[in-house]
Amino acid sequence: MGIERMDSNQITRDYFDSLLIELRHIDSEIPDTSLTIFGQRFENPIATAALSHLYRTAPDGMTKMAEGAKLAGSLCFSGMGEEEEIQSMCATGAKVIKIIKPHQDNQVVFRKIREAEAAGALGVGMDIDHAFSWQQGYDVCEGLHMRPKSLEEMRSFVAATKLPFVVKGVLSVTDALKCLEIGAAGIIVSHHHGIVSHAIPPLMILPKIVEAVGGKMAIFVDCGIESGMDAFKALALGADAVCIGRPIMPPLKENGAEGVRDKILEFNNQLKIAMERTAFTSLDQIDSSVIYHRNF
Repeated sequence: MGIERMDSNQITRDYFDSLLIELRHIDSEIPDTSLTIFGQRFENPIATAALSHLYRTAPDGMTKMAEGAKLAGSLCFSGMGEEEEIQSMCATGAKVIKIIKPHQDNQVVFRKIREAEAAGALGVGMDIDHAFSWQQGYDVCEGLHMRPKSLEEMRSFVAATKLPFVVKGVLSVTDALKCLEIGAAGIIVSHHHGIVSHAIPPLMILPKIVEAVGGKMAIFVDCGIESGMDAFKALALGADAVCIGRPIMPPLKENGAEGVRDKILEFNNQLKIAMERTAFTSLDQIDSSVIYHRNF
C-alpha cells in the first residue's frame, strides 16, 4: 500500500516539473509578495500545511510551527490536536486556521469549532478526504472514528461559526462548487500526500476549479510544494496561496521556530526570484500567460 500512495506524489512531482516559464525582464522590479486573506495581511503566500502530531518531530512542535509562521509573516494551518494545542498555537500571536477531521460524531466537530473560536483562531475547516482509510472502509485516526459528510452536514458546520470555514481535500470542480454552495470561505486543493493511487495532480485540476468558483473564495494548494518556483507555478495557475508541510519538518526538528521561519522565507525568496524574472511586481499580477506545458 505504501508504494501505491507514492504513485500520486510522483505524478504530482512530474507535473510540477512539466510546467515551464517564459522570461520577461523589461519593466521588471523587486516584487511585493504581501497579500490579504480573510481580512488579515500576510507578508507572503507561503502558509504552513495542516500538520498534526509534530511532538514526534520536535518538543512543542505544533506551537513552534505556529511561532515560525508568525516570525515569517505567514498563515498557519493546524491539523488534528486537542484544545490545549490550538490554545498554545494561537497564544504565539500566529494567525491559525484549525482544520478538523470528519469525526463520526458531529458533536465532536461542533466542540472543536467552539474550541478554536475560544482560542482566537482566524478560521476553522474540515479535512474531508480523511473520511476513508488508506486501505478500505471508514478511517480510524488515533482511535477516533471518521465518516464522510453530506452537503447538509457540511452546511451545518459552516453555519456553526462566524469564522471563515476552509475545506481541505478538494480535488474536483464538483466538490469545489459544493463548497461554494455551503458558504465556505476557502478550499485547499489537495490529495493529502497521495491518499489514493493515481490521484490527479492539484495543479492539473486547479485552473478548472479557479474558473468554476470565479473568485468567490480563497484557493490554497497543498501537496508537493518543494520550492518557491513550485509556489510560483501554483499562483500562476490561479491559487491565492500555497501550503508547505514536509519541507518545514527537518528545520523544525533542527532549529525550532527559527527553522520554520527560515524555510518559509527561503521559499518566498525563490518566489520573488521567479517574479523578478517574469516581470510580475505583485501577487495579483501573476497569471498563466508565462506557463508552458512540456509533454507530460
